[in-house]
Amino acid sequence: MRIPTVVLSATLVVAAAAPARADTRFLAYDAADRVTQAMTRGLTLEVERGLFGAVRLNGLYSTTSRGSARLERGGPDGVRRALEPGASESDVYAIAQEGDGRGLSRALCPGADAAWLVAGRVRAARPLTMHAVGRWADGTFRHCVTLSYAWRGEWATAPAPSPVE
Repeated sequence: MRIPTVVLSATLVVAAAAPARADTRFLAYDAADRVTQAMTRGLTLEVERGLFGAVRLNGLYSTTSRGSARLERGGPDGVRRALEPGASESDVYAIAQEGDGRGLSRALCPGADAAWLVAGRVRAARPLTMHAVGRWADGTFRHCVTLSYAWRGEWATAPAPSPVE
């Protein structure tokens, strides 16, 4: 049985007009080396997966102690240029300065006026490498530390509420 072209076209139009829902996940990682363990031990990332698998980090939470920071996508070009040669990570996130973000920035880049995290592709069940880059009062960007994490697991979240009809 053939589906009429009009029905197929209408279905595609309705599907394209439907709002895309982001999928929020909480991915946990353990420190994979001594430097990372001294800085952050373990962390949980709030990850928003959008259409076609695009990933954005929205938050960072300490897994072993209290503390969290909001992350905002993007940053100046100097952040990527400050990375060590051979670093393949390229997604830049500013550490928001409200709440514990200021303390995290100071811990990762002591003496810097602002700090960013540069992450590689975030995927479940895969290790993660992030770089902290700071900007000093003279305007220079410097690589502060490389953080290496081993996959721990995904936190279960409450199901999304269903729309009321």
